[in-house]
Amino acid sequence: MCPGSFDPATKGHIDIVERTARLYDEVIVAVLVNPSKAGLFTPEERISMLRECLVACPNIRVTSFDGLLVDFCRSNGAEVVVKGLRAVSDFDYELQMAQMNHGLAGVETLFIATNPLYSFLSSSLIKDVAKWGGDVSDHVPDIIGAKLADRLDDRGRAML
Repeated sequence: MCPGSFDPATKGHIDIVERTARLYDEVIVAVLVNPSKAGLFTPEERISMLRECLVACPNIRVTSFDGLLVDFCRSNGAEVVVKGLRAVSDFDYELQMAQMNHGLAGVETLFIATNPLYSFLSSSLIKDVAKWGGDVSDHVPDIIGAKLADRLDDRGRAML
């Protein structure tokens, strides 16, 4: 299970998912639906973009979830959550989540070090740069770069 908001997915996200797909027979990419947080893209759009980006990996299934991750893991038979770590600061937070998930449901967490090429990337940073007209094409798959350009006008305002 590779969970996240993926709003939008970056090359760092895609790298972690593809590396995970080489380790497991089936990987579920789970897009978090948080109704209290407005994203740039709807969950359905994020799912569609991820499916396009990951089409070459037949052992990956992309879906969405809300609520507790461990409940979603249980209902889908997932015993391992895979998370990419960019820096020590990620580890501090992710370790707490991993320990809570293990305590609640025995779900294990596997941490994968992010490729150094992507260690500074985050969805928030990509959105901020794109909103101000910056070029993010080296940091997101082409499919997502095109969707970002379509979503934002020339002054960075979201066109919903």
